[in-house]
Amino acid sequence: MMMRSHLRFVIVGLLFFVGCTSVKQDLESRNGFTVLPAPQKNEKVANFAGGCFWAMQECMLELKGVRKVISGYAGGWTKNPDYTAVSAKNTGHAESVQVYYDPAVISYEQLVSAFFYAHDPTQIDGQGPDLGSDYRSIVFYRSPQEYKIVRAVMDKIEHNHSYADPLLTELKPFEVFYPAETGHQDYYRIHSWEPYIRRVSKPKVLKMRSHVSALVRPEYLH
Repeated sequence: MMMRSHLRFVIVGLLFFVGCTSVKQDLESRNGFTVLPAPQKNEKVANFAGGCFWAMQECMLELKGVRKVISGYAGGWTKNPDYTAVSAKNTGHAESVQVYYDPAVISYEQLVSAFFYAHDPTQIDGQGPDLGSDYRSIVFYRSPQEYKIVRAVMDKIEHNHSYADPLLTELKPFEVFYPAETGHQDYYRIHSWEPYIRRVSKPKVLKMRSHVSALVRPEYLH
């Protein structure tokens, strides 16, 4: 009887885990690309680049106060790039995310802090095995105030010696964000058992959860 109850508990737990990690966003697509949603009332938008956008999208989605996160491309000069062109490293763009968040629940400063623990900001032009300028670390600030906040967060991280090496993240004024192909949205959740996701993406997500656990939705901390 005890064994049967234990088995039931394990099955329920697994179903709960799968349910939490497999929920996909309700996104509109057109011609194979995701359509950028409009921010809701009292909602703000932020943009970051920190290696493969599959992991970064998941990290940002797990934060309290974040409604949507779109994977895409930013920081370059080519208009309307696609994954093939960006991967060829001739567009100047980096794999990026656009985050829709409620500043009454999570501040821009907290969002930036989570970003710096969602990847390795000390590696230039790459993240782990993903090498090249399309995987570089960037914060795209939208105002002088946001720039000051980012600088303050970076100064705090370096003062606390959170990383052994100096931060190499670029700070660039936001210009334009191009949403990626539909197949790149929610990739972490849809393909959670792929070797790349388990070996490369998941450690980034777990690192972010451990460093800013107070900002993460409770269902992802069990």
